[in-house]
Amino acid sequence: MTTDAPDPARQDASRPAPPLDDIARACVALHVRMTARAVTRAYDEAMRPSGLKITQFVLLSALSTGAWRSVTELADRFALERTSLTRNLQLLVTAGLIEPVECKGRASIHAVTAKGRAAIEAAIPHWRQAQERIEGGLGKDNWSEMRDRLKALRRVARGAP
Repeated sequence: MTTDAPDPARQDASRPAPPLDDIARACVALHVRMTARAVTRAYDEAMRPSGLKITQFVLLSALSTGAWRSVTELADRFALERTSLTRNLQLLVTAGLIEPVECKGRASIHAVTAKGRAAIEAAIPHWRQAQERIEGGLGKDNWSEMRDRLKALRRVARGAP
């Protein structure tokens, strides 16, 4: 039995693939990920003497405000996968930098311990060094504009208008 409908597998094979150079040059995800890794490495290197990575420092700083009612809320605010955040929080608990203080059903709240507050204080000068290096390299006005554009990119990626 024959049909006149084109074979989708053949059709795809006959269509030329976009040049890989064009994809690499244009791909938003690639460029954002490359930049995120480079920036993370710069902060981690500057913060190495403190014993904290930038991800740990940011989490400790956020938790120290006491503004979060749940892990889910914190994950949503920082655009993190809940499972990744839970794993990172557990590392901070194991290190004695935070402790769970309240659990309501599956929602848990963590508080920064005295050891955690001391770690934040010790890390601030190292964070400031990295921040000044990156921000200074860009220029304050350029960084302000870039921060706004990154916020817009996050909104678009989340499907928000």
